[in-house]
Formats: sequence, C-alpha cells, structure tokens
Amino acid sequence: MSIIQLPAITPKRPPWNKGRHIGQKRPLLAKQVWAIRARLELSDNLRDLALFNLAIDSKLRGCDLVRLNVADLVAGDRVRERVTVVQSKTNRPVKFEVSENTRQSIWTWVCRPEMLGRNFLFPSRFHERPHISTRQYARLVRDWVSAIGLEPNGYGTHSLRRTKAALIYRKTGNLRAVQLLLGHTKVDSTVRYLGVELEDALSIAEKIDV
Repeated sequence: MSIIQLPAITPKRPPWNKGRHIGQKRPLLAKQVWAIRARLELSDNLRDLALFNLAIDSKLRGCDLVRLNVADLVAGDRVRERVTVVQSKTNRPVKFEVSENTRQSIWTWVCRPEMLGRNFLFPSRFHERPHISTRQYARLVRDWVSAIGLEPNGYGTHSLRRTKAALIYRKTGNLRAVQLLLGHTKVDSTVRYLGVELEDALSIAEKIDV
C-alpha cells in the first residue's frame, strides 16, 4: 500500500507591518511642540525636556542625537548657541542653532547632581550602556505624542527631525536652507524628505474654488 505524501503546510505569519503606519512620519505642528513641552515642564522631567527641545532644534537623526557629549553643547558655564556635529550616516558635518529655551533646559539638566562627571548628554540608566539607545529614544517619542492625544503610529523620531525643517520651509520656501540644516548632500533628498511637492500641490488645491 503506497503512502501519499502531502505537502507540508506552514502556518502563515502575520505581516511585520500589520497595524503599523508605513511611510514617512509626519512632523509636529507648532502647537503640538508647545503642548509636549508644557507637559514635560509641568512634570519637571528635566532630561526629557532637554532631549525634546534639542531634538527639535538640532534636526539630528536619533543615532546622532543620543550620542551627543556634554562637551559638544557646553563650554565653561554656558551652552553654545551654535553646534557642529559630524553625522554618523554621511560622515559630513552639520551645524545647528540652539535656541534660548533649549539652552536653558540643557543647562538646568547638566547642572543636576546625577550629571556630575558624565560625558554623554543623555546617559543611560543601565550601567552597561553609556547613553540612551535609539530604541529608548523612539519609545520616549511615542510616549510624548500619546500624552497629547496623537496617534503614536503616525509619529516617530524622524517627526522631531522634520518638525523645524518643515516649519522653516513653510515660512520661507527656501529649500536650499533646509537642505543645509538637515545635512543632505542633494536637494532632491530634501524634497523627498519633506514631501514638498505633495504639500505644495495640496496648498494650491485648497486655494482653488470651483
């Protein structure tokens, strides 16, 4: 009697992106920035306030933001107004401004007793890690946006990187300036990153009444 071999049936795995928002994460609006900032100030969360403010100002990728040293931002008894950082992805320097509000929050944070003798601006609370990880930073961003009622799947660490750049473009229309601030080598990358063509098309369409 012959035995019929049936094909093996492997259980289907759910797609890795099921329930996730795929694509570019949207930037924060100015009112959303202030809402998150106010919550962090009220909760007296000095580290997160400094991290959030610096993420908005610096427009750095998460991998570069979490690796910042105290010496990168602080000189003597003050926080620098302009900072230059070499990007790990492109190995190219990028310069960013540090607003007065951000300088104040950073100075308050580095003056805390737990920051005494620390090299990294945002040290990890785990002894085996010198600074917070990009994964931890991503979790913090999700917590921040959720706290003001936003859907966390629509936002991420790149939302903070894009926020000020998007605001600058909307106010000035100067793509070259945004390209330099983001550290992009090509303006085409800036166009795609900001979704400029789509945003411009929608803005034009809104003004047309038929």
